[in-house]
Amino acid sequence: MKVVVTGAAGFIGANIVRGLNALGIVDVIAVDDLSDGPKYRNLLGARISDYFDKNEFYERFARGEFGRVEAVMHEGACSDTMEHDGRFMMETNYRCSKTLLDACMAQGTRLLYASSAATYGASETFREEPEFERPLNVYGYSKLLFDNVVRRMLPSAPHQVAGFRYFNVYGPREQHKGRMASVAYHHYQQFKANGQVRLFSEYRGYGPGQQERDFVFVDDLVAVKLWFLQHPEARGIFNLGTGRAQPFNDVALASVNAALSLRGEPTRPMADLVRDGLVEYIDFPQALVGKYQCHTQADLSRLRAVGCDHVFTDVSAGVDRYVRWLHASESDPTGSV
Repeated sequence: MKVVVTGAAGFIGANIVRGLNALGIVDVIAVDDLSDGPKYRNLLGARISDYFDKNEFYERFARGEFGRVEAVMHEGACSDTMEHDGRFMMETNYRCSKTLLDACMAQGTRLLYASSAATYGASETFREEPEFERPLNVYGYSKLLFDNVVRRMLPSAPHQVAGFRYFNVYGPREQHKGRMASVAYHHYQQFKANGQVRLFSEYRGYGPGQQERDFVFVDDLVAVKLWFLQHPEARGIFNLGTGRAQPFNDVALASVNAALSLRGEPTRPMADLVRDGLVEYIDFPQALVGKYQCHTQADLSRLRAVGCDHVFTDVSAGVDRYVRWLHASESDPTGSV
């Protein structure tokens, strides 16, 4: 089976490549933009059959130059929600995806692509229906616009098309994302540098550190995507979260206790971490007032309805695994852990 992964050197793409390898799929064409050269480390140890720059790949794929491709796992996108260049965002996230969709359907190739929970924006209901889609930025709009293209063509689509609205994903190989990396990553870096992690204090009726997200471990995301690869009859647009909102306090607790354990120190309850200054609450920033979601939680009804019954990892277990991976990767000079 030949599979293309776009964004293959990125956070989720690199983990998907390894997931494919674990299934015995090694004819993997990796596509990315390595202007940020150090991202290559995310592909160390992965088995790929070829690599193409994104500026070369899409036109060549549309011309059918890669022969029979079973599926494209489309992860390539601008995922910076703070990017305000709408022309760049629409070209990268919408037009590129639309061109790829057309090429896939013409060539008999299945398309499994990354959408985003940013399509919901200001909504308080996270269900894959238009009345709940209220993006707050051009990133969310670019993803929604492509989802709507997919919706219109699904009834007549000759091959599988499935989109996945990622919630708050965390896990290995996101270090290059900088400020857009997960809160779990930043908590680990804060604790390593300063011996404490910081959380927002009270906001909009949520107590200190009680604002919550649907945090999904990247290994679970990969497992769901591979389930769809193995079930070509499943198509549509699906939420990809755990279906359970957890507070930022849970992430801090798991991050700090994992770090303490690695030092050989006993773990502690949250009250002790706060008392001893290992967790600190800071005033909610004025710049985020009115622009901040206090709660997200994926509705998994549609995912379950097509038969995907994957059991998701909770924050306590997932963050512990992640912190241990981060610790191990620091002692690996190749970055290939």
